[in-house]
Amino acid sequence: MRDEMYEEIERVLDKIRYALKDHHGDLKVVNINDGVVYLKFEGECSDCPVVDMSIKKVVDIAIKGNIDWVKRVEILQNKVQLDPI
Repeated sequence: MRDEMYEEIERVLDKIRYALKDHHGDLKVVNINDGVVYLKFEGECSDCPVVDMSIKKVVDIAIKGNIDWVKRVEILQNKVQLDPI
């Protein structure tokens, strides 16, 4: 069952990945738990300032609009490394 859930998410992500690939980025499914899908931007998208709420909203709508069991989509933030002063 869990593998089927991941496959469903991957099929939807494959439809929007082309836009991220043009910018050398991608989305990774980190976890699925109780109807919540946890994703993470990778590659150039992981620290890009352009990955804003509009792109996150597109991902949210694409997944929830195509998969009934998804309650929420969470996009995890990368930890920012700060250099000591």
